[in-house]
Amino acid sequence: MSMPTGGRSPAFYTVPEAAAVLRVDAKTIYRAIREDAFPAVRVRSRYVIPAKAVEALAQAAAESGGVVDVARLAAERRMTRQIERASGASW
Repeated sequence: MSMPTGGRSPAFYTVPEAAAVLRVDAKTIYRAIREDAFPAVRVRSRYVIPAKAVEALAQAAAESGGVVDVARLAAERRMTRQIERASGASW
């Protein structure tokens, strides 16, 4: 897949690009985004995926030598947010 980035890595992937990198269907990525189980940035009606997020998932899988469950990571992230809201912590 060729991406016009001037020889440098992209900061963001489109959903189809991220799906191609991860070797999954774009519908899988969209579903995960809607379920808050995959990192994305929404710009109006479009989503882009931070390249660092895809790299971090790959790195976590490589370092652990096992499966990285994005849904579990998202659940942990949601729980952390709920705890912060309940405790009155702000960003």
